Amino acid sequence: MINEIKKDTQQRMEKSLEALKSHISKIRTGRAQPSLLDGIQVEYYGAATPLRQLANVVAEDARTLAVNVFDRSLISAVEKAILTSDLGLNPSSAGTTIRVPLPPLTEERRRDLIKIVKGEGEQGKIAIRNVRRDANDQIKALLKDKEISEDEERKAQDEIQKITDGFIKKVDEVLGDKEKELLDF
Repeated sequence: MINEIKKDTQQRMEKSLEALKSHISKIRTGRAQPSLLDGIQVEYYGAATPLRQLANVVAEDARTLAVNVFDRSLISAVEKAILTSDLGLNPSSAGTTIRVPLPPLTEERRRDLIKIVKGEGEQGKIAIRNVRRDANDQIKALLKDKEISEDEERKAQDEIQKITDGFIKKVDEVLGDKEKELLDF
């Protein structure tokens, strides 16, 4: 029973870490990354559709993204969606390709992005701690139902804490990498 709780805890913490990585990958650095446009929705036959389903997004060079739209009639809609997104980008179309130049980041903007990344990291740590709390509650319930002894409970909680510490350390590593990436010019 305790092994199942630990395995479930490990899986949930892994998902929290992956969610954090996904969130901070969308925070733009000085380099053009296709994942930057992942959150953009385009109006397509009356439904909001992710840009990835309507176009191919590639990094043309370090500061430019190229968006190749599959349906030519959607070029203006895709351009409008990129323009109205909160990313502050100005796309320009050339035939079937939309080029999205990324303006260089100012020092002040980099500092703001680092604050945002740290906030996301704190949310990731909170999620991991919530998973730990749930696991500890399950272990206490087992003790209350007299399915395990107090020694087993203490040992299990120590193991859960070790797993938690490992994931908190991974979160800090991910944040450190992203900060370094943001500060590199």
